[in-house]
Amino acid sequence: MELENGTEVTEFVLLGFTAQYKFWHVLFIVFLVIYVTTLVSNIGLFLLIEIESSLHTPMYFFLQHLAFVDLCYTSSITPKMLQNFLRTEKSISFIGCLVQLLVYGTFATSDCYILAAMAVDRYVAICNPLHYPVVMSQRVCIQLLIGSYFMGFINASINTSFTFSLSFCKSNAINHFFCDEPPILALACSNIDLNIMLLTVFVGFNLVFTVLVVIFSYIYIFAAILKISSTAGRQKAFSTCVSHLTAVTIFYGTLSYMYLHHGTNATQEQEKAASVFYGIIIPMINPLIYSLRNQDVREALKRIRKKCF
Repeated sequence: MELENGTEVTEFVLLGFTAQYKFWHVLFIVFLVIYVTTLVSNIGLFLLIEIESSLHTPMYFFLQHLAFVDLCYTSSITPKMLQNFLRTEKSISFIGCLVQLLVYGTFATSDCYILAAMAVDRYVAICNPLHYPVVMSQRVCIQLLIGSYFMGFINASINTSFTFSLSFCKSNAINHFFCDEPPILALACSNIDLNIMLLTVFVGFNLVFTVLVVIFSYIYIFAAILKISSTAGRQKAFSTCVSHLTAVTIFYGTLSYMYLHHGTNATQEQEKAASVFYGIIIPMINPLIYSLRNQDVREALKRIRKKCF
């Protein structure tokens, strides 16, 4: 969809999964089931932590907000994708695209920092258990949470503002199922060197910083676990980290591939698949990971079921 010189873009077209469009009925049902599961599981986990007093600890404070952040960033992209499966016209307004990228970027970046804060929480709990109530006080937890949202907003607002200040004259067809920055930059007719630099620097910093926090936290955690004399004690200490470590590995692996692997046209379908996994699948499996592998959450669910039935 070529644009004439001087034409101002007022809307974009989301091409979505063009290669798999003949299976759109199946894709719509699959993604609808995934999204409904994501809504139920994340809202359920959020409310469970809010209701159950035994879960009012720093670890579950961060987990509650992880569920909220997962719900927000997947909700910024999935409903529009589901709508486009049912529509012939797959357009999104210029402002709508801007807002989608801003919301998605804010909460996706905040997710990184909340996962890093959870790693710090596990480090303090295992390596300095006697000082845990003081170090991870309510004030510190709130400061870490505010910092996570702040970093998310700063990252998203700067990249979004620079992206949508560009001129778009090549086309208004975004080869993606939502307004993500790399496919939008591909449509610009003005110089995008600054945008690529900003994207690389901000995403690189956020990934490297939070990954290093997680890595160093777990180095100290594993060192402390190995010093525990009893096998049962080591297993108990390690079991408190398994859920978080699983979520971190899946999250950062997919995110790194998405933004630090600048592919060509031949890899665009692979990048869409990575975006599906990161933006739609991970928010669904995170609460399942924490629910199925966490003894405290399972016990809280049992107590809630007894009260209800």
